[in-house]
Parts: sequence; C-alpha cells; structure tokens
Amino acid sequence: MEIEKLNIYNCLRDFNVPAAILDEIFANEKDLDILIDGWRDLKNTGLKHDEIADKVSKLIMSETGLDTDHNPVEK
Repeated sequence: MEIEKLNIYNCLRDFNVPAAILDEIFANEKDLDILIDGWRDLKNTGLKHDEIADKVSKLIMSETGLDTDHNPVEK
C-alpha cells in the first residue's frame, strides 16, 4: 500500500500538482482514501497510469482553483 501511495504521489508531481497540495491530500486520511479509490476505479476501466494522472491532476487543479500547465515533467 505504501508503494502505491508513493507511486501516485510521484506521478501526480510529474503532472505538475504542487507538493503542498499533495501533502495536504496525503495527510488527510479521508482525502487520501478518496484519491486511491478513484485511482483504482480509473485503472479498472483500462486507463494507463499516465492517463489516470492526467485526469486526476486536472481535477485537483480545478478544485483548488489553480491553473497550471498540465504537461508532464520531462525526466
């Protein structure tokens, strides 16, 4: 479970979700459960990891009112 959380966190960071927002989500067990359940539901529909991160990052950014570039960070 911890590796799954780390993978989700890192993937969302790659899609430009600020660490401060992710830290807040991951610190709140209810919010984290919603994130993980949603991530798993999207995965069960057949979406790939990056497709899920793109959708979730856009949702998080729209809910927080931030408007940033959602292109993944090049590594």
